[in-house]
Amino acid sequence: MVTQPDRPVGRSRSTLVPSPVKEIALAEGIPVLQPEKPRGEEFVAQLRALEPDVSVVVAYGHIIPKAVLDLPPSGSFNVHASLLPKLRGAAPIQAAILEGLPETGVTIMRMVPALDAGPMLLQVSTPIAEDETYGELALRLSELGALALIEAMTLVAVGRAREEAQDDARATYAGKIDRESARIDWTRPTLDVCRRIRAYDPKPGAFTEHRGAALKLFGARRLPHVDRPPGEVVEISGEGMVVACGEGAVRVLQAQPAGKTRMAPEQLARGRGIAVGELLG
Repeated sequence: MVTQPDRPVGRSRSTLVPSPVKEIALAEGIPVLQPEKPRGEEFVAQLRALEPDVSVVVAYGHIIPKAVLDLPPSGSFNVHASLLPKLRGAAPIQAAILEGLPETGVTIMRMVPALDAGPMLLQVSTPIAEDETYGELALRLSELGALALIEAMTLVAVGRAREEAQDDARATYAGKIDRESARIDWTRPTLDVCRRIRAYDPKPGAFTEHRGAALKLFGARRLPHVDRPPGEVVEISGEGMVVACGEGAVRVLQAQPAGKTRMAPEQLARGRGIAVGELLG
C-alpha cells in the first residue's frame, strides 16, 4: 500500500500522525510505502517487488507517472467523486455543492497520465440534499465509492469489465481550494452564500472578516429578504445568527473565531464576541 507521508500536528509540528488507512494496513500486516513523491527508480523497484495485480488510487493528491500506472498487469484504477467527465480535478465534492448540482456520484475509471481523463468502468449517482454539507456528502460518497470499487474490480477479475471513453468536450474542472475561494461575499444572493458555507463545512471552513480577524461560519439556512445592508448581523438567537445578503438572508448555525472552537452564535454573543448590527466582511 502507498500512502502520503504522515501529517505533522501541533504547534511544534514535530509530532507525526499516521492516516487511519495506514494504521489499518499495519494492523493487517500490509506493507506501507510513503514516498514524498510517487516516482524514482527506488520507488518503482519497491512497487515491482510487491508484484501487484492491480492498483487502486483514492484521494492520493499526486500525479502518478505512466511507469507506475502501467506496472500492474491489470492496470491502475481510480475512485473519483463525481460523474465524469464533469468535475475532473482536486475538489469535485465541494464544486458540486457550489454549483448547486442536483446530483453527483462516483466514477471508477482506468487511470491515464491526463487528469481524470481515463475510460470509465462504472458510475453510481446520488442526489445532493438542499442542506447537505461537504462533510456529509463526502462520507456518503466514500461509502458509495467503496461498494462501486468492489463491483468494478469484480468485473475486471472475471473479464467482464466494459470501458467507456469520456467525452472530453463535456469536461469541467474543480481546481484545488485556496483561502480566497472560501471567503464569503455578502453581496451575493442568499443561495450562493449558503452553498459556499456548506461546500467548505467542516473544512477548511467558509470565512468572513469580523473586527479585523477571520470568523468561520458553519451550517446555513436560506431566509427571505431583509431590509439591511449585505453582511449586517440582523438577529442572534438560540436558532442561530441571521446575516443579510445581497438578496435575502442566511441563518448561520455555528461560528468559529480564530484560535477557538466552533460554537453557537448565541454563545459567542454572550461573550461579547459579536453583536446585532455589526457588519461582517
